[in-house]
Amino acid sequence: MEIILKQDVHNLGYTNDILKVKNGYARNYLVPQGIAIVANESNRKILAENLKQKAFKEDKIRKEAQSLATRLENITVKIGAKAAATGKIFGSVNTIQIAEAIKVQHNIEVDRKRITIMGDTIKELGNYKAMVNLHKESKVEISLEVFGE
Repeated sequence: MEIILKQDVHNLGYTNDILKVKNGYARNYLVPQGIAIVANESNRKILAENLKQKAFKEDKIRKEAQSLATRLENITVKIGAKAAATGKIFGSVNTIQIAEAIKVQHNIEVDRKRITIMGDTIKELGNYKAMVNLHKESKVEISLEVFGE
């Protein structure tokens, strides 16, 4: 019997795969558990349409991420922090401050969860690098300049 998987199944296949399995396995386990549906003509058409729409959405998201990546390339973000005379910052610079600085200085809104500081943490004045993960295919490295206020 041919089935369409609705979710990933270990040692069987991945979501939206059309597979041929034994009749008993499909009727007694996969279909009643909601893991798969029977691959009849109407379900195949629905699957084809869903895959087409999903591909369109993925392409749109990828293009938006690429355009944002080109805007973020080669920018330097300046972040002011209170520091001691030795150059050590009171506290540290985090991703929330980086995201706010990008928004204020370059008018680009980036989710703070997508920013990763290269190295450990920023606890001293100086120049640093951060990685912005916009999409699984597009990552941008930005420069950070931390100065004393």
